[in-house]
Amino acid sequence: MTTPPDAVLGTLSAIPALSRTDLLAEPVAAALASDALEAFVAPIDPGLADTDAFCAHYGVPLDASANAVVVRGVRGDTERFAVCMTLATRRLDVNGAIRKRLDARKASFAPLEEAVTRTGMEYGGITPIGRPADWPIWIDAAVAERPWLCIGSGIRGSKLFVPTATLLSVPGAERVDGLAREIAHEAVEN
Repeated sequence: MTTPPDAVLGTLSAIPALSRTDLLAEPVAAALASDALEAFVAPIDPGLADTDAFCAHYGVPLDASANAVVVRGVRGDTERFAVCMTLATRRLDVNGAIRKRLDARKASFAPLEEAVTRTGMEYGGITPIGRPADWPIWIDAAVAERPWLCIGSGIRGSKLFVPTATLLSVPGAERVDGLAREIAHEAVEN
């Protein structure tokens, strides 16, 4: 296993994720083990799990931090879910690219309680690793171009560090061009 570079870790130290399953949500630990995925975990202060606070405190670059968002699309009586990955410096195109990919009349972020209940993960720690198997994982091209990523671990008290190849190898994962757009510089700073 190749360890994450210091430039991605910031001030954190990470160890192989399966050596500290107490720092992972149960579905995440199960998926890492069953799919033999390479991942490292680092404990963090749960109060600093939100991306901006986390990156500022631990020195993890925003452009190495990938957020997982559960999106729900509805057409008639049919509901579809997907986990969409984008860098912290980008915004998902929910009403355009994602709505079309879900073949939905309406698409939006899944309500917090529903996302938490359906994934078995904590809000602020949701990750594509261990999500319900019938949900696709759509990875923005900007995420796919990074060598290493910092992502959720399923709980607020830790973060996973994974090679992008690991994320792309998760069953159901797919690189999607045009899934997100760059956030204006001023919006990132505020």
